[in-house]
Amino acid sequence: MTAMLEARGVSKHFGSLVAVRNVSLSVAKGELRAIIGPNGAGKTTFFNLITGFFAPTSGEIVFDGRTVSGLSAEQRVKIGMARTFQITEVFPELSVDENVRIAAEVTAGHALSPWLSALQERGIDHTVSDLIARVGLAGKADRPVGELAHGDQRAVEIAMALALRPRLLLLDEPTAGMGEQETHQIAGLIRRLHREESYTIILVEHDMRVVFHLADRITVLDQGALLADGTPEEIAANRAVQEAYLGKAA
Repeated sequence: MTAMLEARGVSKHFGSLVAVRNVSLSVAKGELRAIIGPNGAGKTTFFNLITGFFAPTSGEIVFDGRTVSGLSAEQRVKIGMARTFQITEVFPELSVDENVRIAAEVTAGHALSPWLSALQERGIDHTVSDLIARVGLAGKADRPVGELAHGDQRAVEIAMALALRPRLLLLDEPTAGMGEQETHQIAGLIRRLHREESYTIILVEHDMRVVFHLADRITVLDQGALLADGTPEEIAANRAVQEAYLGKAA
């Protein structure tokens, strides 16, 4: 199966601190990969290496057959990566429609345009309406995002990421701080994007119910190094994982 993303012996040093140590993985096109591990395991640092916020100290990141280790985060967005953050990144004073419209206009190349033609405006309107409906917020398009529940705010952020037309969607702690109902809502959205729309997705997640319910494969980091990689069934049965992470979380 063709790889959408490969990390080849990736390490990241901050002075004498080794945050990520010689990590390799391969994520197939259409796969949903979960990355888990205890606090301080290097998960977010590894995400930042994939998405270009950090440059690796050694090793390389390959996206759809192309080495991208030297590309900036913005350049990686342009070639098909999009990510959300552990702390939701939205414009709370703007409406759902306006938030998604900003991302859609940037993707369409209209970010610096003082005005749009009627045809361009209709195209953006259609894109925005479609994205808002896909994340389940059609009835809340005119609501200020800051007034929405946390789960709905996360859905707005995911819609903004989808507006960038990614081939790889990276979600950092998508259910962080959510209650049962909101977690169910966002997990359902991620499942639809993966199974019905065939997005390739990598997510960092602490909620093991979400991880084992959604993931095709799970990568486990511990102290910056790769501890295990396998199917949910293999990871659940892995004694080293149980001792390093799952057992502690139980």
